[in-house]
Amino acid sequence: MEYLDAKDILRIHSMAVDETGGSHGVRDMHTVLSLGNSPKQAVFGEELYPTVFLKASVYAREIIMGHPFLDGNKRTAMVCASVFLEANNYFSNLKKGQIEKFALKIVKERLELNDIAKWFEKHFNN
Repeated sequence: MEYLDAKDILRIHSMAVDETGGSHGVRDMHTVLSLGNSPKQAVFGEELYPTVFLKASVYAREIIMGHPFLDGNKRTAMVCASVFLEANNYFSNLKKGQIEKFALKIVKERLELNDIAKWFEKHFNN
């Protein structure tokens, strides 16, 4: 399985801000650094996030809810999750605007990882 590391996440954030506007900058580097390992976590030899969709959800939710960047957290979160899924051979069938709408839903409804994973599973296929 391919994962994103902190450098990947920082690069994605920079590209998202360059392409769509906003401010560059990291508010909480610890969150960015920990995201390099969060989706890989295991407890007693069992993966905490056993599916590719749960792992993608970790990237999305932790960035959206943790606000590690000065600006562009929702954009960065959804691009990180998408890049992670694509790196693992899952590709989107989303229409324009759907991913932005879902990022807002994550915030408004404070969605849990399982709910986010179900959405990714519905919209990304291999």
